[in-house]
Amino acid sequence: MIDWDTHRIIDMIPSRDTNTVSQWLSTYPNIEMISRDGASGYASASTKAHPNAIQVTDRFHLLKNLSEVVDRYIKNTFPSRVEIAASTDVSEEMKCLYDTANRAQRIRYAHAKRAEGLTIQEIAYLLHSGCKTIEKYLAIPENEIPEDRHIQRERQHQEAVKHKEEEISDIKQMYKEGMCIAEIAKATHHTPKTVEAYLDPNYSVVSGHYDRKRYGKMAAYEKEVIEMRAAGRTYTEIYDTIKLKGYSGTVAAIRMYMQKERVHAKSVKRAEGKDIVHRITLTQLVYHKLEEVKLITKGQYEALLRQYPELAGLYSLIKEFHEILFSKKAANLNGWVKKASLFAIPELQTFLGGLNQDCAAVRNAIKYDYNNGLAEGRRV
Repeated sequence: MIDWDTHRIIDMIPSRDTNTVSQWLSTYPNIEMISRDGASGYASASTKAHPNAIQVTDRFHLLKNLSEVVDRYIKNTFPSRVEIAASTDVSEEMKCLYDTANRAQRIRYAHAKRAEGLTIQEIAYLLHSGCKTIEKYLAIPENEIPEDRHIQRERQHQEAVKHKEEEISDIKQMYKEGMCIAEIAKATHHTPKTVEAYLDPNYSVVSGHYDRKRYGKMAAYEKEVIEMRAAGRTYTEIYDTIKLKGYSGTVAAIRMYMQKERVHAKSVKRAEGKDIVHRITLTQLVYHKLEEVKLITKGQYEALLRQYPELAGLYSLIKEFHEILFSKKAANLNGWVKKASLFAIPELQTFLGGLNQDCAAVRNAIKYDYNNGLAEGRRV
């Protein structure tokens, strides 16, 4: 119990029992206003001890309870990686998949994101790594970070593409200078059919078979591996889990698969018109403004809400509830409750039930400035 005017602690009680709290409150006959959380036991104790006192439900606890309801709904409904329509701006998630194919790039990326203010957990989600791995990356001095080392297959592919581009350019120049296809074929040691293909403006220097996924020992476990890695599980933990389900490959194969998945994502995910948003980002948006959440862009956020309109409704519901609580307009609460009741989410309906039972105190929370702030986290 704290005096509102002096901010000083008057008394404390080591119990949450309704009767004990009621007796305790009764020893202070001059109480006119009681700010409390929404627990029914506190409401009953307050009413029993001081039936004429004005009771106020603490606004922080109201917002906290609503946010936790939406948080639980998201965690129970959405997978760890949510696919959405690709937006024009590239998210940190996709940039990471594009640009961190080797260890040196991953270490530098971790350092850069840490300097931007991201937490170790957020960086771990972006890099599909464990928090301990990120801590090791961050412990490496920047002047000791090794040079980039491309995946051998990717390096060979890039060199082959560059060579073919130069060769096709030479062939087009010959044709432009008046050489016929037969002459070009003889000079370049290609067949006339190959020269005709190279002269076709729609010809692609990248083989259609390149980066195509092949069926292997990992095939049946790919989705599960990505989800576990996104959740911060180590490669050894992932191996132990899928081995029990029949996986006969090695830990190294799992690590190589994730490395190729990052490269593969660059060419396939964007080509399919898809972006990836982590579920942790969806829950962060419950508690923070869009500009405060670093793992999603404005374009992706808009695409997410278009694809999942119920999410848009829930985010809007939290924002409106916050505005009502500080509006001094208790009459607006009824309309908000009606809107919230349209969502078929059991946890939300339970929250609304508690709101209706404590309706007078909730309205008083909107009308008055009193709250539990002075009593939270205090020590004698």
